[in-house]
Amino acid sequence: MLVLVVVAATSLYLERKRLLTLADGAALAAAEAFPLASVRAAPGEEHLRPVLSSADVEQAAEDYLAAVADDRFESLTLERAASVDGSGAEVSLSALWRPPVVAVVLPQGLRVSVSSVARSVFW
Repeated sequence: MLVLVVVAATSLYLERKRLLTLADGAALAAAEAFPLASVRAAPGEEHLRPVLSSADVEQAAEDYLAAVADDRFESLTLERAASVDGSGAEVSLSALWRPPVVAVVLPQGLRVSVSSVARSVFW
């Protein structure tokens, strides 16, 4: 029985890591999804800074997931994709995880949620 619990825990850990990797990629793609016309110099700063809109972030995250995500994740959902402060993208994903061996204990599985944040930089 202990072996089955360890196998299930390992499976859950790996599923979360895979989902987090996908969220990291979506956040990075979304953080770089700014039109060149939105690059501005902030007051009092000498460096240029892109300004992200939540609509651009959400569209870029959806495009990334459509291109990269496959059927490895059951019920993959983009929970949130937004720019909180105009210079970064926050992406939250969730997917359904089912234990590989002890499905009798959790027949409906568990929803695994992750979030990732990426900042846009203009050099």
